[in-house]
Amino acid sequence: MSSQPISTRQRLIQAALELFTAQGVSATTTRQIAEKAEVNEVTLFRNFGNKHGLLLAVLEESAAFKNLGESLVRRATPPGNVYQALKDYASDSLHALERVPEFVRSVVGEADQFPAENRRALGRGVTEANRYVAQYLATIIQQGHLNTYLPAEKLASLLNGMILGYAVIEFTSEFHELWEDRDDFLENLVELFLHGAMSSSAESASNSLQGSAMVIEIADLPANLVHAIMEQAKKSGVRDYALAYVLFGAGLSTTEIISLERSHQIYDTQGHFLQITIPGSVRQVPVNQWILGKRYGSYTNNPLIKWLKSRKDNQTAMFVNETGKPISESELQTRWLVWSQGLLTPQGQLPAIAQAQQTWRVEMLMRGISLENLSIFTGCDRAQLQPYARRAKEKAALEQATRLDHKSG
Repeated sequence: MSSQPISTRQRLIQAALELFTAQGVSATTTRQIAEKAEVNEVTLFRNFGNKHGLLLAVLEESAAFKNLGESLVRRATPPGNVYQALKDYASDSLHALERVPEFVRSVVGEADQFPAENRRALGRGVTEANRYVAQYLATIIQQGHLNTYLPAEKLASLLNGMILGYAVIEFTSEFHELWEDRDDFLENLVELFLHGAMSSSAESASNSLQGSAMVIEIADLPANLVHAIMEQAKKSGVRDYALAYVLFGAGLSTTEIISLERSHQIYDTQGHFLQITIPGSVRQVPVNQWILGKRYGSYTNNPLIKWLKSRKDNQTAMFVNETGKPISESELQTRWLVWSQGLLTPQGQLPAIAQAQQTWRVEMLMRGISLENLSIFTGCDRAQLQPYARRAKEKAALEQATRLDHKSG
């Protein structure tokens, strides 16, 4: 079956991009573009008006900036190796820019000669790339793996600005001694970013012990949103329903969930427990049959037990993917995106998978569990759980105020 022919418009855009890339915008003529696209100049003018109109189409339709941003989202799996993810993204971006050096020189050096519409299109392209980076950074910040005083959008702007600045300097100057080579730049960029603009959770805890005020914001999810996620997970199948049940019913992290094995569950008519076995930590966690006021089965018949009873394979992992292999964190993250599709938090943001654990911890405290016992279940010390205690007290106060208001009515 033959592929569909490329339209005249697309041939012109592709020819322009190739010539702009090879020799820059100024050095490229409309005649050259028309000849490469195998059309006459009149056709080019009819479609785009002039060369700047064609450049505008290249900027808007080539998806170059979008592809740069998407590379981070594709590669990175929060909360994986953030250092490597950011370094890979920066390296990919530089490789992409280095494939079109003449185009970059022209766009940067001649931008003041472009019509305002072209400059706006260039700005929209950069913004599109920024959106994907901000999405990744927001996720890992929300999961608690990075702490920062700056919002994700500002951090993304800083990162992309430094990458683009490096490319401009490299493409327009020689014999500078700003850095030894590209690897030297990348190493220092990511180090500065992670230890300057951001800090890891471990560093944050260390700073707090030394008196530095680093506030951890707890963003638990409301009951209606949790039940909506559970319902969409149920529609995705018995495995997905079980995964969501463990997230909200046991408050486990993605790392803990993928480490679970079939033998790690214990249940009878009195209770249902999971044994968490990861380096440096072995503990048991209760699996709640009640989640934010709604019951999901019983201790002996719930989504997790149904999933395990449905298994016909010999794999020891508690959760497996469609090919029968242990599920990975990236696959779990992908499933979460499916369950939470179309849903927003009260703050107007997409729910993050780490918020399931935060929701469980706050709920346990709301039910009356002590910080000491929650520390046993989570493996966290009391200082780490204080923000959850504050959030639970805040919710309790709001509920009390609401009840008093109803009584007054």
